[in-house]
Amino acid sequence: MENISLDFNRTLGFISQESIDSYKADAEKFNLALHDKTMRGNDFLGWVNLPSSISNEHIEDVEATAAKLSAKKLDILVVVGIGGSYLGAKAVIDALSNNFQQFQDTDAPHVIFAGQNISEDYLAELRVLLQGKEYGIVVISKSGTTTEPALAFRVLKKDIEDKYGKEEAVNRIIAVTDASKGALRQLATEEGYKTFVIPDDVGGRFSVLTPVGLIAIACAGFDIRALINGAKDMEAQTSPEVKFEDNIAAQYAAVRNELYKKGKKIEILVNYNPKLHYFAEWWKQLYGESEGKEGKGIYPSSVDFSSDLHSMGQYIQEGERTLFETVLSVKSVDNTVLVPKDEANLDSLNFLAGKHVDEVNKMAELGTVLAHVDGGVPNLRVEIPKVDEYYLGQMIYFFEKACGISGYMLDVNPFDQPGVEAYKKNMFALLEKPGYEQATEEIKKKLK
Repeated sequence: MENISLDFNRTLGFISQESIDSYKADAEKFNLALHDKTMRGNDFLGWVNLPSSISNEHIEDVEATAAKLSAKKLDILVVVGIGGSYLGAKAVIDALSNNFQQFQDTDAPHVIFAGQNISEDYLAELRVLLQGKEYGIVVISKSGTTTEPALAFRVLKKDIEDKYGKEEAVNRIIAVTDASKGALRQLATEEGYKTFVIPDDVGGRFSVLTPVGLIAIACAGFDIRALINGAKDMEAQTSPEVKFEDNIAAQYAAVRNELYKKGKKIEILVNYNPKLHYFAEWWKQLYGESEGKEGKGIYPSSVDFSSDLHSMGQYIQEGERTLFETVLSVKSVDNTVLVPKDEANLDSLNFLAGKHVDEVNKMAELGTVLAHVDGGVPNLRVEIPKVDEYYLGQMIYFFEKACGISGYMLDVNPFDQPGVEAYKKNMFALLEKPGYEQATEEIKKKLK
C-alpha cells in the first residue's frame, strides 16, 4: 500500500540540503522527547501514541453509539463545539462527503455544526431548519463552560426537549467531556446522557482521533477503523526509531524552520481539491495555536486553487517575498469526466478534448508551482494517494507529529495556548459577568 510522501526539492533553491540536514540531531532528539515526555508540555502528549493504543472495545462503543443514533432515522446530527472540538471532525467529514451532499438523500444523517460562532442569525436559522427534521445532538466541551458551545447547547437543549420530550431527548444527546469534572460532566450525569471522555492529556487541536472527532465521523457513515489505521501506520513511520532521512514528519519540521530562519514568515497550505478546504482550516489551528507564541511562529494561511489563483494568485506571484507554500497534491480522484469535443470550438478548448478534467487540474498545479518558485516562493509537496479514511488518518498524524517537532525546534511549548484567554476576559468584562467587576470598570475606563 502507498503512503503519503513529502517532496521538498523545490525549496532547495532557497535553502540548502546541508542546512536541512543540520537539523538531524535536533529533529531526532525532539521526536524522542515527544515519546519520552521529557520537554515542555509533556502533560499533553497523549496523542503521540494514541492511534496504536485505541482499543477495539473503544471503537466498538463508538460504532454502536453511531448505529443507535442511525436507528432513529436522523436527518441531521448537530455537533456542538468550537476549535479543536469541531474542526477535526469537519475536516474529515467534508473531505469524505459528496460535494453536493446537502442536496442528496443519504442513509447517514447530514452533520451540521453549532457553537463554533456567536451569530444570532446562524443559530436562529439552524433552529428553523431543525423544526421539521429528525435530529440528534453531540455536544463537545471539556469544561462545559466555553461560551460559544455552552450558549448554543443551552438553546438547542431546550428545543430538543420541547420537540421530543425530556425522556426521548436524553436518547438523542451525546456528551463528549471530561471524565469526572466540569459543568457538562455534571449535567450529563444528572440527565443520563450517553458520554465519551476527552482524555486529560490530549489538547483540543490534537483530539480528532479521540471521541471528539470519531463520534461525528462514525455517525456520518465513515470508516473510523480505516482512519485510525492510517494514523497508526504513520505513527510507526515517524517513530523515533526511523532515521531523519526517512522520517517525513521530521523533514517537514526541519525544512519549514530553516525557511523561517531565511525570512519566510508565512506558510500557505495549498489544495487543488475543494474537499480539503476544511482540512486546511484544521491545519491552521494546529500550527497557529501550537507555534504562535513568545513573539515567534510561522503564520499559517491557506488557499483553494485554482479558485484563489484568480484572487490571491497575484500577491503570491509578485507580493512580498516572506512566504512559502505546502501543496496538498491528490494523486487519484474517484470519478471520471472527459472533456468533450465541440465543433464550434468558440472557447478554443478542443485541444483538451478527450482529456480527464483531473489532468487539466494536475497541469494547473504543476504550472502554478513552477511559476511561484520562479517568482521566489519555495514549495513543498505532500502527495496523497487518494482522499479516503486511511490516507486522511495518515495526514492527520503526519501533521501532528511534525507540529510537535517543529514547535520544539522553535523553542516554544507547542501544547499550551495562553494567548486565547485575552479576548475572553474582555468579553466577560463587557458583558458584566459576575466576578469580573474590576475588569469591567477597567475596560469601561479604557473605552472612554
